Amino acid sequence: MSDVRHVLVLPDRDAAEEVVEALRERFGVVEEPQLVRDALAGEDDAEDAQWLVVLRDEDGRLNPGELDGLAGEWEGWREEP
Repeated sequence: MSDVRHVLVLPDRDAAEEVVEALRERFGVVEEPQLVRDALAGEDDAEDAQWLVVLRDEDGRLNPGELDGLAGEWEGWREEP
């Protein structure tokens, strides 16, 4: 079993939460993805921070291109490993 993770970068928390719901609906993701606030150095306002959606894909069944397209619907992207 591998430890494959995908990281989707979203502009705000609302977008990140909507992407998590879309992951369940479109890709059948069962395990709860982790939401992480990615604050830049010196940044105090949580509303201005990017949010990361981190999900494990041990079976390698999630297509990176499709995940990038999904994130793009919310003005985000998928980080390359």
